Order: sequence, then C-alpha cells, then structure tokens
Amino acid sequence: MRTSRFVPAVLLIAMLAVSACAPKAAEPVKIRIGTQPWIGYGPWWIAQEKGMFTAHGLDVELVDFVQDTEVNAAFASGEMDAANLATHTAIKLFANGVDLKVVLLEDASYEADAMMAGPDVQSIADLAGKSVAYEEGSTSDLLLNYALSQNGMSLADISPAPMPASDAGSALIAGQVAAAVTYEPYISAALAENSDLHVVYTAGERPGLISDVFVISGKFASENPEAAKELLKVWDEAMAFYKSNPDEAKGIIATAVGSAPEELTTAFDGVQFYDLAENRSQLTGDFAATIEDVANVSMSIGLFDSIPDLKALVDASFLGE
Repeated sequence: MRTSRFVPAVLLIAMLAVSACAPKAAEPVKIRIGTQPWIGYGPWWIAQEKGMFTAHGLDVELVDFVQDTEVNAAFASGEMDAANLATHTAIKLFANGVDLKVVLLEDASYEADAMMAGPDVQSIADLAGKSVAYEEGSTSDLLLNYALSQNGMSLADISPAPMPASDAGSALIAGQVAAAVTYEPYISAALAENSDLHVVYTAGERPGLISDVFVISGKFASENPEAAKELLKVWDEAMAFYKSNPDEAKGIIATAVGSAPEELTTAFDGVQFYDLAENRSQLTGDFAATIEDVANVSMSIGLFDSIPDLKALVDASFLGE
C-alpha cells in the first residue's frame, strides 16, 4: 500500500518540475496608437474589431483624439508608441527633433479633403476678403494654403477662422463663415444637410499632397522591431479583409468615425489605401518624390524653417519581403 501511494507522488513531483522548467508564453507587446476619426485610418479599426492584434501577439490600444494638435502632442511627449499622422505633420515633428520613423504609407486623399462654400463662392479667387474655417496645422491648413498659393493669394487675402475640422462644416451651414476646409466624414455630412453648399476645391488638384502615414517612435522601433513588423502585417491583413468584405469593412470604419456607411459612399471613393506590397514600391519609389513635394509646400507656408533629412525619416525595413 505504501508503494502504491508513493509512485503517484513521485509522478506528481516530476510533472511539477517539468511544468516549472517549461518556457512561459510571451506576454503580448503593449502598444498605444494615437488616431483620429478619419476613414484613412480605417484598417486599424477593422483589426481591432476582428481580433487581429491579439492574433499577432499584440496588445494594442487605439487612442482617439479630436484635433491634430492633440495627437501630435501626445506622440511627441512619448505618451503614444505610434500614431497615424498626416504626411506633412510627420515631417514637421521630425524637423522639430521628434525621434520617429515613417514605416507605412496608409492612404492618399483625393476627394475626401476639400473646401466647401455657398453659391457666392465659385472659385478660390472669390474667397478674397471672406472668412474661411479650417483647422490650423492640419491637412485642411495645408490644402487651403496650397489652393491660395496656386491662385496668387495667401492667408492675408482672406479672413482666417481657425477651428477644429469637426466644427468647420457646421460653421459654414450656420452662416458663420463663407467657406470651410475639412475632411470626411464632415464633408458628406455638411453637403447632406445643406443642398446649397458645393465643393470648390479638392486634394485631387495636387495628388499626394494630402496623405497619411503610420509612424513609430525611435525608442519603440529599437526596443520592439519584431512587434513593429507584426503591426504592419496586421495592417495588411485588415486591408485584405477590406478588399474581400467591403460592405462589412466600411460599416466598421463608419461606426468608428461616427457616421452611417451610406453617408460615406463618396468619402471612400475619394481615398486610396495602400497595402504592404504597394508600400514596398512606394516607400522606396514614388513616395520618396511625393514626400519631398509635401515638404517643399509645407515649408513655403511656414510649417517649418528647413526641410529635414527625409531619407532618415522614412524607414521601409519593417515592411518585410
């Protein structure tokens, strides 16, 4: 009897020893990503909804901000490990000494960033002396200044009315301003509410000027290179879902930005997304020229004093083969 009890005890001790020596499962890498309610960042919400982050060993928190200045400050201060930024914003932060890497071209806007106005404004020239709503430092700021410069004008020729992009359309509808520069879903919402409004100028006038990139901090890149690669794989997986399940994908994105899918039909048509295969050619090819153009336009309107080393800013090494 003593022997029969002793054997199980020995087996139990052996099992505990093996268990103690077995390698523990790696903890998911925690990543905080700063974002905003813009459809161009949609694949990240798809990834969150479909559990793609967890499947890739990542514990991701998407932190939503209303204004560009808020997400910029949070990333620059180290509160965010990564962020979705307008291309010109990424250049500006880098020029100001923020340690970051552009690792992904997310989207380019053609019709989804635009200027709207009432019947009395039919061209950029008609803005002379009139009030224009736009968010300072944002893509709206860049688009407005570019449109003015292409027509021999500047901010001095209009009456600037700085405000959040989310409020610009409402201000136009209320008659507080003569024109508003903003982006989707605010464009579609304003046009649907007031049939007298129309689009005067879009980002399509200068392809690539308004685009968005995914950036990671230099610290995160050096400490978590594999996690950074997994993040980009998640984006690609979400992009594949977007292409194969467009209705469901657009529904997820619409919910994230606070709109109904049917309200964003023209918005999605006005944005081009880029998967990893396209990024492998873009970040080492066409985008290199585009980002230089964006930097030149940005500097010409005073967003920064000198253009930084753009080759040091863009890093395609995390895209994989």
